[in-house]
Formats: sequence, C-alpha cells, structure tokens
Amino acid sequence: MLRSVLTRRAAGHPDTATETGTAYGAAMDDLLVRGARVVPLGESAEREPPSAGPGDPVDLLVRDGVVAEVGRGLDAPPGVPRVAAEGRWVVPGLWDQHVHLTQSALGLTRLDTSAVRSPQELLDLVVRTLRDGGARTPTGVLTAWGHRSAQWERQPNVAELDAVTGSAPVVLISGDGHHGWLNSAALIRLGVPLRDGIVEEDEWFAIYALLDCLPGAAQEAEQAIAQAVWHARSLGVVGIVDLEFGGSWEQWPARYAVGVGPWRVRAGVYPGRLAEILATGRADGDAVPGTDGLVTQGPLKIISDGSLNTRTAWCCEPYADGAALAAPSGRANVTPEQMRELVGLAHARGLSTALHALGDAAVAAALDVFAATGAQGSIEHAQLLRPADLPRWSRLPVRASVQPAHLLDDRSVTEQCWPDRTERTFVVAGLLAHGIPVVLGSDAPVAPLDPWLSMATAVHRGPVHAAAWHPEQALSAHQALAASVDGQRLRPGARGDLVLIDADPLAPGDSAAQAAGLLGMPVAGTVVAGRLSGPLAGALDG
Repeated sequence: MLRSVLTRRAAGHPDTATETGTAYGAAMDDLLVRGARVVPLGESAEREPPSAGPGDPVDLLVRDGVVAEVGRGLDAPPGVPRVAAEGRWVVPGLWDQHVHLTQSALGLTRLDTSAVRSPQELLDLVVRTLRDGGARTPTGVLTAWGHRSAQWERQPNVAELDAVTGSAPVVLISGDGHHGWLNSAALIRLGVPLRDGIVEEDEWFAIYALLDCLPGAAQEAEQAIAQAVWHARSLGVVGIVDLEFGGSWEQWPARYAVGVGPWRVRAGVYPGRLAEILATGRADGDAVPGTDGLVTQGPLKIISDGSLNTRTAWCCEPYADGAALAAPSGRANVTPEQMRELVGLAHARGLSTALHALGDAAVAAALDVFAATGAQGSIEHAQLLRPADLPRWSRLPVRASVQPAHLLDDRSVTEQCWPDRTERTFVVAGLLAHGIPVVLGSDAPVAPLDPWLSMATAVHRGPVHAAAWHPEQALSAHQALAASVDGQRLRPGARGDLVLIDADPLAPGDSAAQAAGLLGMPVAGTVVAGRLSGPLAGALDG
C-alpha cells in the first residue's frame, strides 16, 4: 500500500545527480517571495491555529539563508532573485525526523515484497524475479524489501529458499527492517555462519550494514540517493534526521560536491561508531565540514528493543499470540545499564540520544534512563504506552518522535498481537495532551519519506476511504503541520526554508476530507536556505 503512494508521488524523477542539485533551482542564499499567504501556526499542542486562516498575501525576504523580513510591499537589493507566489500558501520547510536514507533510496530499486501474504507467495515471487533477470544488480545480490511475517501461518526457513534460488544470493528484508530471510548463498557471500531460520534484531543489523560494503553497492546507493533527495524536495522536505546504519556524515560532503542538495541533514551515529564522533569533538548541531553548514551532527541512536511485525517489541505483558515465541513479551536489545552508560557518555559530550523504544516496557526503561542521566533527546516510535508513564515523560526534556503512517500496515498486526491494548497504541493526541513535544517522521523505508502522508494519517487514522481507527488519538491538521516543521515559524530570524503550496493545508472539513487534501497537496516550490527548486524555479526574476 505504502509503496504505491510513493511511486505515484515520485513520477517524473530526474535521471542524473545534476538535475537534483543547483541546476534544478536558484543557487543563491537570497530570495524575495512576493504575494504568499502565510499559514498561521501556533504551538503544536493547540488543536487550532492562532488565527482563523491565512490573511492577505505578504512578501517574504530571505537574506543569507535566513528570513529577514515578512510584510507587504517589501523590496530587495538589486540582484536578489524574486518569485511571484501569486497568492499561494506558504509554510515553513517540512522535516522528516526519522529516516534511514540509503535504505529508503534503495527501496525505490529493490524488489517490492509488501504484497505477499505467505512464505510460498514470497518464494514464488523470487522465482519469477530470478527467471526474469531480476538478480542483475550492481552487487549481484537480489535484495527485496517489504514482507511482513507476523500474520503468516508459519515462519520461513533457509532450506526452502535455497531450494528455489540455487547459487544466486538472495536477501529478503522485512518491511519493518528488523529481520532478514537469507539463502545460504547470501550468508556465505556476506561471511555469515549458516543457519536454518531468519536473522533478526542485533545480529541482523550487523548483516544489514554488510550489504552496503558489497562491490557496486556504493555506486548503486549514491545514484538512488540523488533521486530520493530530488523526490523529497519536490514534496517540500527541506531536512531529515538521517539515522542510517553507516556513517552518513562521511558521504554527505561528496554528495554536496556533485550537486545533491541543498538539503539539511542531521547525521546520527550508532554506538559502534560513537567513539569516532567523540574524537572529532562535534556536539549536537555542529556542522559537518564540506556541507556549507547544512549537514550537522545528529543524535546517538540506540535501538533498545525490536518491532511489532517481528514480534520483538518489548512489552509489559505477553503478546496474545506469543506462546510459540522464544520471548513471549518481546525483548530488550540492550540492558538498562548499557543504555545508561551510552546515554550518559553522549550527554556529557554534548550529544542528544534518539532512543528506539516501541513496546511499553521499552518506553518505561527509556524514561528511566533519561531521568537517571538528565539527557535530552527523543523516544523513537513509542508505539505502545502505559498511561501511567505519560506524566513522568512530560517532566523530561524528551520529544516523542512518532511515525503515524506505520498504523496503515500495523493495525491488523496490532489487533492480532495486542488485541487487549489497541487503545494504548499510537497515542499521539495523548502525548500532546500531556505537554510532551511531538515531531513526525516516517522511519523510511518502513513508510515512505512523505510528510504529507504522515500528516494525513495523523489526522485520519487509516485510509481516507475507511473509518478512522481510534479517532480519539487523531491530531488536528494544525497539530500535524506544526509537528512537521522542526519548530520553525515564518518570522524574521527563522531559517530561510519555505514551501509554497497550491492549497490551504488547514482547509476545514472532516478528518477524511482533510487527510485527502493533505495527501494530494500540490507543491509549487521548495526553498532551502534561500535556494528555490520546483516548478516555480522557472519563474524566477532577477
């Protein structure tokens, strides 16, 4: 379902990195936007904006990548590019607060297995793909993404995959990114001990990283990333928190050098490479050299538990169907002592922590760690919560970084695995009601890197053609938009990041109508640090 949304929106993507960079738009840090309607945004906890709607069109002047003035009849020095918004609506640049960019980009080229419903369907798809030459990739490994095995009647094994693939290496990645089904040829190719079943959690993450080291993988990834950045900017995305497993801070200077950008990135680091970042002395927000200050140091990322689909999210009570699981309540990937040591070390050196905690036991443990260390950061996902944990969370300097679009795929699995606690899942409105800051993201490639999809699903919890699921936890359109702009408001001193759109994102209507409007939102131009791209770039004057 989610892949079709991405494919529809990505039509017309560029074929070369050059088209994604400065050749695609204005390469200056100054811009005058004339005649735009500023969409009013208050605090994200407020269901309604501070005023009834966008007022009369105004001008916005960006100088040196920063909003300098907002008002009527503004002028700019000679040489500053001008663009006529012609009454379009304007919002601050959109952010995705949780992305694995390399994997997300490669997802556009990998075999899509999201529609399969059983191991046999997946095996049949692999056979057809191999027969049709689908294994001819730069790495020589057929890599797929998207299957979700929690609702399969049985779990897969290596022998049955070997029987239909022979010597062709095959890696089948689950749609939550937390396990892989590999044949023996792939295990041998990656230097991994042979086994009978799937590989999951920490062991899988180590193997996942090895895929990026295969000959030809870097070239394949960089070509895909150039297209992914272009596509994201075409949706109004000006920045991401990149939580890729590899050291993305190493790749971004080279990407900028070949014209991938401009784009803002906060590059996260995992525990295995934390010492390298500490050795540089970089703290949160410090610029990565060679990126014009647009790529900065991001948080330490710790994956404290698993996922719902792999049934490893760590819960206080057993899964309803957990009797056959090795860990019926899921499990922790790291101990509380290990978390405290890592989070405390990062905090002492000026780094925040993005702590993956999906199950309610994992969230409780994460809150314990933040309270004990005094660290700042975010809890990523928080998909299942205990109501008693919300008041103490509200007293900590910790955001909730949530991915509303996950419920499109996880609803049926939730009803199977957690049927007695569905009202405690995706508790987004409840977080805001307790004064906990909420930011939205995708966890791409788990869901598409599309903030309009995230906002739409936060507003109408489900497909727009169906009834909302637990609508008491829905956000208003204003709350969803306010949670998608990285705290920015269009006023002097703000970043010079704007999105010009052809419709009012806060237009009145029921939740389904508002969600439909967000999903189809036409973006006329995206401005990053004063540099315009998109259809309106062709109308620049000056």
